[in-house]
Amino acid sequence: TITLAAAATSALRPSRTASAALTAAATWAVLGGTSLAREAGVIGRALEAGDIDGARARLPHLCGRDPQSLDADGIARAVVESVAENTSDAVVGALVWGGIAGVPGLLGFRAVNTLDAMVGHKSAKYRRYGWASARLDDVAGWPGARLTAALATVAGDDPRGAARAWRTDARKHPSPNAGPVEASFAGALGVRLGGTLSYGGRVEHRPVLNGDGRAVAVPDIARAVRLSRRVGLLALGVSVAGRLLVKGRKS
Repeated sequence: TITLAAAATSALRPSRTASAALTAAATWAVLGGTSLAREAGVIGRALEAGDIDGARARLPHLCGRDPQSLDADGIARAVVESVAENTSDAVVGALVWGGIAGVPGLLGFRAVNTLDAMVGHKSAKYRRYGWASARLDDVAGWPGARLTAALATVAGDDPRGAARAWRTDARKHPSPNAGPVEASFAGALGVRLGGTLSYGGRVEHRPVLNGDGRAVAVPDIARAVRLSRRVGLLALGVSVAGRLLVKGRKS
């Protein structure tokens, strides 16, 4: 993927119009912010209408939680956590690598992230392969996760709370990248994230993030989506500026 993207970039470099079109197409292909907001919105509207069965049926489109054991607020918490994590994975991380390495960075990050989603820790058959994929994804996602956390702190309703939750709770999370992102979102929104959850029939007890916050409620889904959009727009600006700086140094 990276090799083909690099070859296409090199071939189209003499034409600014073609290069811009390639970059736009690659960016459109790899970013998932629109679908993330859409899926979260569908679930949020179902919950607001009292259609918990519909929300449960839709939740697997967004995350891997077991929906049948969740009430409305439990589904809302799952959605907010997924919106936070995927803001980094599906939006900011790709933009960061696009800013660093152009189209090859965009497509390479998406390939790594997709590989982790497909085989990372999924089965005994692919355990060793999945472990390597998950570690590669951790490395690739590291800068995007920190930028996401920083931008959520700046763009959220409670910058001090976001910074405090990021500083004190991020390292408690089992994921080195989801921790800063979910903690900063929790602080920015003033809610508690983490706690008991279920994946594929397996129950996990994760540390609570921003323990001083209130429990997540259904209206927090829309707030999380708005924060995600603000973070994505800010990340786009940062990445474009970074890409222009990289090109300026090369010229």
